[in-house]
Amino acid sequence: MDLGTLYRSYGHSVLRRARSILGSDADAKDVLHEIFAGLVARPEQFTGKSAPSTFLYAATTNACLARLRDHKNRLRLLAEHVEPWSTAVDPRSPDTRVLVRAVLAELPEDEARAAVYHHVDGMSHVEIADVLGCSPRHVGDLLARTTERLRDHREAS
Repeated sequence: MDLGTLYRSYGHSVLRRARSILGSDADAKDVLHEIFAGLVARPEQFTGKSAPSTFLYAATTNACLARLRDHKNRLRLLAEHVEPWSTAVDPRSPDTRVLVRAVLAELPEDEARAAVYHHVDGMSHVEIADVLGCSPRHVGDLLARTTERLRDHREAS
């Protein structure tokens, strides 16, 4: 599949995914462009071992998490209104949304990815394990650590 077809077929999905994680249309568009510019520069990134949608889903998640970790962007994102997402704490609370973004920005990569897949996307442990390439039990451990970090952050605030 050529890059133009890939963009027309999956660009909207990349944009929607980025917007759901970042909570910003402008940042989501930046990620969309970064993903496809990266494919122009390094087409070998997509090896064809998975469906294009799977590759783009993971690439978008990783790009968004990297953006969240960037200090300057993290501060700006924390100040913005973000869409609520389902967690064990009240997702409608603005304080919770800010806290969750802060915790995501500080998590190790595997924990952050598992948290987004589970809480934002509603994926099961088995589905997350398939995407991360680990066992469902490991996914449970990652999510338990994330929950503990969120609880620690709430208590420290």
